[in-house]
Amino acid sequence: METEKFKLKDIAYGLVIPILVGILIIAFPAILRPALDSWFPPPDMATGAAGSDYAFITVIFTHGFALIVMFAIPVVLGLIWNKWAGGAAGFLLGTLYYLGYSGYYIASNAQNFLPFAIADPSQTKVLLPNLYADPSFIGIYIVGGLLIGYIAGALNNGSYNFKRMLGAGLTAAIAVGLMQFILDYTVSFGAWMTQSDAGFALFTKLLPMIILGVIAPIISKVMTWYGLQPIRH
Repeated sequence: METEKFKLKDIAYGLVIPILVGILIIAFPAILRPALDSWFPPPDMATGAAGSDYAFITVIFTHGFALIVMFAIPVVLGLIWNKWAGGAAGFLLGTLYYLGYSGYYIASNAQNFLPFAIADPSQTKVLLPNLYADPSFIGIYIVGGLLIGYIAGALNNGSYNFKRMLGAGLTAAIAVGLMQFILDYTVSFGAWMTQSDAGFALFTKLLPMIILGVIAPIISKVMTWYGLQPIRH
């Protein structure tokens, strides 16, 4: 079988669009977060300052956006390919995100509490808790990633009908979002933060997931228009 001839659109799909998406992903934590932190200061653990009441906006546009990107890939693969591809991609990406965020969390924890440990060596133990000790994160990222791709693929079952894709994507995203909220509320290391305002915590958890449940089916449908879905044998 003769190899398809090189076309200009191959540059767009294989080079330009991936680079633009990569720049967008990097821009959110590298450029947008510092700006949002200056507008809506987060709580300062060192001084005890409460921070802005709107600091959650930074969380939604940075951490929430990262989750949308991470979960969107397994949802898209589940919709345009099958549940096994979606589940496997979600498991792999969830594991990588879990490992990456654990490093960020440990570094942030050390930065916030190191002054207390220096002033009082007995407080060194506050540096010990980390992401690996929090079982909720295993469910939020690893199990959540696996489930969101599998559920989307299982409910859609290979259909290219947009309504079914939208229903499958939204159902998978909301189901995993609710599971994440329950884990945050019960077994999370910082469950007290969720329990202090359960309604608001549910809102901040579900909003990015609902956005994901709408965007991923749209992307999947557009991909089918241009024949970018995996070939079915």
